[in-house]
Amino acid sequence: MKKEFQRIWLWPLTLISTIIVADQVSKYLILQNLGTVPGTSTPLLGDWLKFTLIHNTGIAFGLFQNNAQFFTVTSTLITIGTLYFYRYHLPYQLPLVQICIGMIVGGAIGNIIDRMQYGYVIDFVHVTWFPGIFNVADSCITVGVIVLAIFLLIIGDGPTTQTTPVDNASQG
Repeated sequence: MKKEFQRIWLWPLTLISTIIVADQVSKYLILQNLGTVPGTSTPLLGDWLKFTLIHNTGIAFGLFQNNAQFFTVTSTLITIGTLYFYRYHLPYQLPLVQICIGMIVGGAIGNIIDRMQYGYVIDFVHVTWFPGIFNVADSCITVGVIVLAIFLLIIGDGPTTQTTPVDNASQG
């Protein structure tokens, strides 16, 4: 049982923990350096890349603002559903799937922590040609979802065993 648990959960849980720590530390450092006033910004690479603090009470790209409690509950339920889906419906033995799930769940939990602690998500990575400001957790969720979706579309959900029915009448 212990070996099965490790085989299924070791990499996802390691990634989840690492991403949560990286996300929360990055947000702590941003708050220490930029303060807590939304809109505060500091350039990193000219006007192309900045750290700009925003308080996101909505979802991606700032949609549906002022619904923090609703999104805390729905994010938590979706995260639980993702873990269930991973365990019972995905080829969980494949390292790529384990990495994607670790990224998705780690990012989701990082943002859930923000919603519970502050009532909003701290976003700060501002690529000026990109239509939103995001954080480490958002990046992990996005990359994990895209890679997993491409994998499932191209590869499918793993090898299948197809049996062909035997025609007993022709074996006569």
